[in-house]
Amino acid sequence: MTDTAPAAPGTPAPYDAVVLAGGAARRLGGADKPGLRVGGRALLDRVLGACAGAATTVVVAAPRPTARPVRWAREEPPGGGPVAALEAGLRLTTAAHTVVLSADLPFLQAATLRRLLTAVQDTGADGALLTDGNGRDQPLVAAYRTAALRRELTALAAAHDGLAGLPLRRLTGALKLTRVPDPLASFDCDTWDDIADARARIREHGHVLDEWISAVKDELGIDLDVDTGVLLDLARDAAHGVARPAAPLTTFLVGYAAARAEGGPEAVAEAARRATALALRWEEENAAGRDGSSGGASAPDAG
Repeated sequence: MTDTAPAAPGTPAPYDAVVLAGGAARRLGGADKPGLRVGGRALLDRVLGACAGAATTVVVAAPRPTARPVRWAREEPPGGGPVAALEAGLRLTTAAHTVVLSADLPFLQAATLRRLLTAVQDTGADGALLTDGNGRDQPLVAAYRTAALRRELTALAAAHDGLAGLPLRRLTGALKLTRVPDPLASFDCDTWDDIADARARIREHGHVLDEWISAVKDELGIDLDVDTGVLLDLARDAAHGVARPAAPLTTFLVGYAAARAEGGPEAVAEAARRATALALRWEEENAAGRDGSSGGASAPDAG
């Protein structure tokens, strides 16, 4: 009898994450690719945000500051390629499933990883990987059964007297894989044109607010999911019913009130509800003043 029951069909399994961040970035002129910023956040931090649900996250590279704590590993020899790097990262993992990611995926989301893990769980495959818009496999945006990776890595090391320099297809070619199409999440940044494209995409109207909120939360070390629609409605009502500068000040005060209450999303929602009601009362009084009506209950008798 095991301590942990298998995940039910359709339910993602618990996982560890291995992020490969030590490549030479030759097509970027040797730039520090994991540290390049898209939407104000380093590419590596964006990937680490997507896999924040991992029990253990291992980054295979020289240590550097990151937005959240991780464990660090290095392949032997340094620069020995993705197969050697993956083996080095796996030494520090214990979960039955491992998500393997490159450090240059600006549009990766936690939901994508859940899809991959669910696909492995439900199909019985050794792994599930994304395919890009051209149908090409992306083995560094994938979820694998850890035991299957270790089995094939051991076989490769024995056959080739080590893992340094081996292409990743030598490993994935021996695995039974299922594929999940996702052109956006599989988009990686290999060139300066890719970086420019990614920076332009996140400023598109449909994405910019979510990107900005995520960047601010990362910058401030906040892990809090709130209903941004409620806050935007509050800002609108404060600007309309009071004055335009009231919008940012009111939303700040709502956040401050929620923090003082040591609350989570519920505290933010309650503070926003009360502030919205107040802004609407101000608007009613303003409207009453404009049309000359009393705007509510009659004034008390003067005596």
